[in-house]
Amino acid sequence: MKKQNKKSKKEVLDINYLDLIPVRAEELQWFTDRRDRIVLKVENTGLFNKIAQKVFNKPQFTKVHLDQQGTFIWPLIDGERTVADIAALVKDEFGEAAEPLYPRIVKYFQIVESYHFIKFANKPSK
Repeated sequence: MKKQNKKSKKEVLDINYLDLIPVRAEELQWFTDRRDRIVLKVENTGLFNKIAQKVFNKPQFTKVHLDQQGTFIWPLIDGERTVADIAALVKDEFGEAAEPLYPRIVKYFQIVESYHFIKFANKPSK
């Protein structure tokens, strides 16, 4: 079992995120709030969420408010630009405030991918 975990971690390290092309999830809704920040509107689906909505009055949608850099990045995810292209634009916009640029932007894309807000058009399959 441990060998399998090490292999999967190695596979993650072998991916060059800067070459990947992010694509927003089609079913994800988003808008700009009154502070000009992007808000992602995520539908709470599944059996547990349906029960929680009826029993505990849980909302049908969860709103995810992006920070300043996330708000800048989100519209740049167009299915054509690579992560490296987006990183260069972030560097131009935020300068030193974006540092450490590459680890930070890779982590951003790993997180939004883990929540299924995006996928990568050219990510190799496992």
